[in-house]
Amino acid sequence: MTRAELACILDHSVLKPESTQTDIQAGIDAVRALGVGFYCVQPCWVKLAASALAGTDARVVSVVGFPHGCDLPDVKAQAAARAVGDGAREIDMVIDIGALRSRREDVVAADIEAVVRAVSGVPVKVILETSALDDAQKGLGCRIAVAAGAAFVKTSTGFHASGGATVHDVRLMRETVGANVGVKASGGIRTLADAMAMIDAGASRIGTSASAAILAAMG
Repeated sequence: MTRAELACILDHSVLKPESTQTDIQAGIDAVRALGVGFYCVQPCWVKLAASALAGTDARVVSVVGFPHGCDLPDVKAQAAARAVGDGAREIDMVIDIGALRSRREDVVAADIEAVVRAVSGVPVKVILETSALDDAQKGLGCRIAVAAGAAFVKTSTGFHASGGATVHDVRLMRETVGANVGVKASGGIRTLADAMAMIDAGASRIGTSASAAILAAMG
């Protein structure tokens, strides 16, 4: 994989709630300078980021129900539609984690389907928060997400106390969803070695706030 190819699958993230406009602009500048493919921000920053990156190949991504996934499906759907209207070209939604852990499959499916319907044609990534799940729950979450029309499954928000992406989880998710659904590894990926390990395990997208360091390590 070349440096440019890796940059194209990086999803550069500036998601801390305390991020200022200066922080968001720094992310925009990094995405431009590094040739990064995607820029993931909170909904309140989507319009600014989309305007600033207009005319580039970078696509803006908005999170929904972030980071806990506890909003009701119609709220997530409305937030997703608003983000797309503001210029987001992908949506990363957090599922109802408690419903998944309770094996309330219909609730989890309805949650995802509401967002997918609200932004028809826009890729939806479903964040499972894998560190809060056992392997059976991870597999079930992946299967529900695929059946509900998700374009990707994603490991983590990066905000859960018990951890982020792992090679084990990425491999399990890839094996579960097959070759035609994306897998985004996110949470704690800070080095080139981290990123390549996730890609080797089956990740097709890397979520990180350390894009500059990762790409610099490629020379």
